[in-house]
Amino acid sequence: MSPRGNQRRSETRIPGSVSVGSVFGVPVRLHFTFVLLLIFLLVAGLGGRQTVLLDVVFILALFASVLLHELSHALVARRCGVRTLEIVMFPIGGVARLERTPRPRQELWIASAGPALNIFVAVLLIVVAYLTHGIRDARLEMLLEPTKSNLLERIAMGNLILGIFNLLPAFPMDGGRILRSLLALFTTEEAATRVASRAGRLLAVMMGLYGLLSKNYMLVFVAFFVYLGAAQEGEAATGRTLTHGVPVRSAMITDFRTLAHSNSVREAAELLLSTTQQDFPVMHGDQVVGLLDRNSLVRALALQDGDAYVAGCMDRDFVRISPGMDLAEALPVMANAGPCALVMDGDRLLGMLTRENLSEFVLLRRFGIVPGSRGNS
Repeated sequence: MSPRGNQRRSETRIPGSVSVGSVFGVPVRLHFTFVLLLIFLLVAGLGGRQTVLLDVVFILALFASVLLHELSHALVARRCGVRTLEIVMFPIGGVARLERTPRPRQELWIASAGPALNIFVAVLLIVVAYLTHGIRDARLEMLLEPTKSNLLERIAMGNLILGIFNLLPAFPMDGGRILRSLLALFTTEEAATRVASRAGRLLAVMMGLYGLLSKNYMLVFVAFFVYLGAAQEGEAATGRTLTHGVPVRSAMITDFRTLAHSNSVREAAELLLSTTQQDFPVMHGDQVVGLLDRNSLVRALALQDGDAYVAGCMDRDFVRISPGMDLAEALPVMANAGPCALVMDGDRLLGMLTRENLSEFVLLRRFGIVPGSRGNS
């Protein structure tokens, strides 16, 4: 990977997220659905006996607890030599997106850090509450009823629930990653991932059924996201198994069109319409100088004159990969790179690798159709 490719990877983000700053050098972003959670918590708290100010304090404390949870993952990952690309806050929690999958022993420490920190915070707050005014009523129904006197206890309970819930041995919770790291010590990472993924889906189904029977629709909402996360991890494990040991050249697109850096935006649009191609390498002679994707082209058509040069709207920090790179290693690169990466041997363009043709390649492998390995040219 070239330095420019690494730069591009660090700039990618989960769609629908908005940056709110960075902590310890890790970008922190809010997913737009996180606003729904804040509205729900505010509305739910209006009927309690706390003031609006204490409602806000409680919500901010829960937000800080989730953020600390994810930061602990990021800091331990940094100690293990794994960079965190970003932390994204979702309605049911946060996600610390790592640059690569850590080794099993590393993942054990990284995954354990979040729940451990939340349990530590819960114990610390309970001690502070006891030393301040004593725990007046620790019954669960009292902790769930907001009052001025039990704010610390409720924040402690929130951290305790967050820590214990994430320790459930199923993806995508931390407990599932702990389970995978332990299983991976005795079997392959893909097999360990499949077991943890199945456990996650089973847990999600049980949570969903219980939520429906008890009319706890928030639990059904959480179960839905847990099932999606577990299913995605299982698919990713299958993809790694089917692509392991296969070079990029076997899956790359070799029949493609290019643009010259002197072509106009209008000419690029005509090429977009006349082909099924969505991404176009931009050439200056025999040298690749950029990559023009469909979104950049449409944006240029909307903001610029059709006679503007494609060189003004192309991406100069495109991701390039080697034709001999293992496809299993290319999967996380493609996940972070965008819709397309260029396959290059030095400065020579050999092909293109897109998410679509990569998915088609995995599908063919799954059905036992194994495309032959292509040559070096």
